[in-house]
Amino acid sequence: MGGGPCGFNAYCSIKPDGRSACHCPSGYYPKGGFIGCAPEFVQHRCDLQQAQDAQSFTFNEMSGVNWPFKDYAIVRDVEEAWCRQACISDCLCALVIYSGRVCWMKAHPFSNGREQEAKALIKVRMNNTLMSNPDTPAPGPGQESSKSSSTTVTLSALLGCSVLLFIVTSFFFVIYLKRRKMTMGKQRSHVQPAGVSTISSFSFKEVEEATNGFDEELGRGACSIVYRGTLKNDGKVVAVKKLHKIFERADDEFTAEVSSISRTNHKNLVQLLGYCDQGQNRILVYEFMTNGSLATFLFQKPERPSWHTRGHIAFAIARGICYLHEDCSVPIIHCDIKPQNVLLNETFTPKIADFGLAKLLKADQTRTMTGIRGTKGYVAPEWFRNMPITVKVDVYSFGIMLLELMCCRKSYEADVEDEGEAVLADWAYDCYQQGALDFLVAGDEEARSDMKTLEIYVKTAIWCIQEDPTQRPHMNIVMHMLQGSMQVPTPPDPTAFVH
Repeated sequence: MGGGPCGFNAYCSIKPDGRSACHCPSGYYPKGGFIGCAPEFVQHRCDLQQAQDAQSFTFNEMSGVNWPFKDYAIVRDVEEAWCRQACISDCLCALVIYSGRVCWMKAHPFSNGREQEAKALIKVRMNNTLMSNPDTPAPGPGQESSKSSSTTVTLSALLGCSVLLFIVTSFFFVIYLKRRKMTMGKQRSHVQPAGVSTISSFSFKEVEEATNGFDEELGRGACSIVYRGTLKNDGKVVAVKKLHKIFERADDEFTAEVSSISRTNHKNLVQLLGYCDQGQNRILVYEFMTNGSLATFLFQKPERPSWHTRGHIAFAIARGICYLHEDCSVPIIHCDIKPQNVLLNETFTPKIADFGLAKLLKADQTRTMTGIRGTKGYVAPEWFRNMPITVKVDVYSFGIMLLELMCCRKSYEADVEDEGEAVLADWAYDCYQQGALDFLVAGDEEARSDMKTLEIYVKTAIWCIQEDPTQRPHMNIVMHMLQGSMQVPTPPDPTAFVH
């Protein structure tokens, strides 16, 4: 598909004599020496200041031009004003095609530009001085300057020398790295992980004494066991997470968890008090959470928790995830949001734990490509579709967990009488479509007496579990939906997505 005959961001027109011509859209200029066009302005920033940066943009309108393909979002039955605002607010949006109440949002670079019946809204910075006429033809193929044979020989010789120098340098660099790795291995117990300055470093002996030889187990996961302990200096009860030495990725998980949690400070995130990185031992010391995990609270109690408490817990978890995504100095994707990773303190305040699978983003990064992480039943579909991973994977997991909170059952139960109720997400959408939400909370009189709130929660959850990640709301919007401070629109079928 490429960028089309005129290159990326350019568009093609047919002259009266039947020959083609290439042009740049308003606000773009032809790239010298290559085909295609480039923006004359700094593009929308995708970092913590993106909302403020959005105020610097406006649109240049062009009629009869379109760039098919490259749509990352298509919204139907909307006004042009809505379409404009959505693009202005989205740092990824650089161009909108609006026609017949349909809004096609496109990111850089645009491809296959051509004359076609449509209205193009090109996002540009305000007060921008154009460097060239937007209708200036973009350079065509075949305009490369010829090279003399003597220049070619000289460049070839330089290239050969560069390759040889690179090989020699690489050889000595590998030797240096091996020696440095051996030296750092010996000194590892004295080195503090980058970015960690506000938590304590414990020796293995101190941790062993605090846990009385690791004798009281609180729980275990795939890569770790958690023990109860008491710190000697202040008598504080703690939870000690010891990573298994047998797992190849134990070091990676340890580094990710220490780096991510040490940068956070929020009442809905478990507080990391200290760590031990001595020899083969990778240990994390957390505050102790009296009432265990949300999974135990929801699925292993003889009686359902109160409706009010479940609503309070849902909102608090959303607030914690929102902090990770939007308020940290470095945005954090947790990647494993589930009831087992939410702990409850003595007042049943939920706190998100287990950042071992967290994926840290750079300050100006909004998406990443990485291997599948998380737990079956809570993993967003884009993990399996070779799509970029964004904070929206946590939104999907939260949506599944919100349904579990409302219904007090697991996301998948194989032993139900009706097959249609086995997958909670599918059953919840069917009940919503049929106007039978009371089936979801059968036997829960508190919930049945507050059907208005139940409907808000279920609609919010359905928006969160949309298979198309661009359809899922950000967590700050989810918080407003749960609070009732904004109206929750009618959600579409979550499976209606073709990538």
